[in-house]
Amino acid sequence: MWTSALPLLPATALTLAAIVAATGRQWRSRNSALFAEIAALIAFFGSVAIAWQLSQHGSFTTPLVGVGGIGLSMRVDVVSVVMLLLVTFIGWVVVRYSATYLDGEQRQGRFTALLCATLACVLMVVSAGNLFQLAVAWIATSLFLHKLLLFYPERIAAQRAARKKFVAARIGDLSLLIASGVLAYGYATTDIASILAEARLGEGGPYAVAAAVLIALAAILKSAQFPMHGWLTEVMEAPTPVSALLHAGVINAGGFILIRFADVMLTAPGVLAALALLGGFTALFGGLVMLTQPAVKTSLAWSTVAQMGFMIFQCGLALFPIALLHIVAHSLYKAHAFLASGSAVELIAANRRPGPVAPPSAGAIGKAFAISLVMYGLVGLGFGIADKSPQAIALGAILIFGVAYLLVQGLADAAPRELTQRMVIYSTAAAAGYFALQAAVIHLTSGTLPATPPASPLDWAMIVIALLTFGFVALIQSAFPLWSHHPAAASLRVHLSNGLYANAYLDRLLGGWSTKSPA
Repeated sequence: MWTSALPLLPATALTLAAIVAATGRQWRSRNSALFAEIAALIAFFGSVAIAWQLSQHGSFTTPLVGVGGIGLSMRVDVVSVVMLLLVTFIGWVVVRYSATYLDGEQRQGRFTALLCATLACVLMVVSAGNLFQLAVAWIATSLFLHKLLLFYPERIAAQRAARKKFVAARIGDLSLLIASGVLAYGYATTDIASILAEARLGEGGPYAVAAAVLIALAAILKSAQFPMHGWLTEVMEAPTPVSALLHAGVINAGGFILIRFADVMLTAPGVLAALALLGGFTALFGGLVMLTQPAVKTSLAWSTVAQMGFMIFQCGLALFPIALLHIVAHSLYKAHAFLASGSAVELIAANRRPGPVAPPSAGAIGKAFAISLVMYGLVGLGFGIADKSPQAIALGAILIFGVAYLLVQGLADAAPRELTQRMVIYSTAAAAGYFALQAAVIHLTSGTLPATPPASPLDWAMIVIALLTFGFVALIQSAFPLWSHHPAAASLRVHLSNGLYANAYLDRLLGGWSTKSPA
């Protein structure tokens, strides 16, 4: 029956496009690029058809073929379908963009082949129904991405980024492979759906905890968490489509793997706490460094570091449905931002991007934070805040801290009345949007992803630490105009613009890797 083979269509179409682009030398590169664009479009519409199939029949696993006693299969549920739609849509946009971006490039066919192969592997990762099928596709994604990062192998910065990524990826690959083995042994099956069902019942014991540790390590390394974030900030040496491609399920694959194995991760509260701490620190670190970057694409890269940290932070708080929503929203926004980075430079050059209206006073800063939190509480009451988990309420408060930073500008003494009113409306809309989207994604993933468990003392400790640190940083950012002329501020800006030198220390640790010519 054709519907049983439908989950294979997106990855098959892109794999065929990769083969044609790699081997069809008698074709012009432009024809190969057109074929790839058509294949990417077929993959997207195939994903739409899979989504319709899910709506009609519910979650299911489609068996493919048995290899060495291991039954390969494709898993179709809300998580995989959301990721399929996201990856194929962004993939189609990136393939279409790269056809023009690399038009006339001597190796355009090779780039198109690597691009389609990477996308095909990502699709196999997000739809895998078997542990080892997932691990193989995960490793293949990293290998193809490595080739894309070295598309211009003569660039020293590209070598440095690719080799740091190679080290992190191989450690992450090994972690996921071992985790797959531990899960297969502990649950006596390689079927992911069966493992999740048993983990939700509390089965697995020490094997589940050991697997959770290894999965967390793989996710941290995949998503460029501190201190292994350096390669992501140097990926600008690769063609611009590669930067956008990272957000089609590549850089956020770490978050996906945590979401996919959410039931297993819940068996290890200590691991989740560690993820919350590291993700929260990476988010704050990346966000502060981003503000000091002079180049648009470098600033976007540091923004991605921060967003990936926030995604890991959400998973650490066991807010897996919200983390899935974050992956979708951030991927769509950031892929567009990278592809439109040239236009952003032109807008700035034309002085069409205004800066702050006026330096705020200390009173305006305090008033902005108070108003934002009050509005957040009132909107939350309207949406029924009483039945929300403390973790979700805290996450919303952290998001409102960012809104308060904008509201500060509206409450500055020299700000026009219209700006003040607009910022208040934005704050209210942000709070309402958070609660509405949260309710929607929890309803959508109900039965697929586990509910956030009641907050334990460890969870409360994470919540308090997160609120204090994110609130303090937002307050410091808002008050920056008041102390920006102090010598300490100038010194801090220099250190932050260099990422507190963590990347330089990693280069030194790897020893001569950054200057050797690629193999």
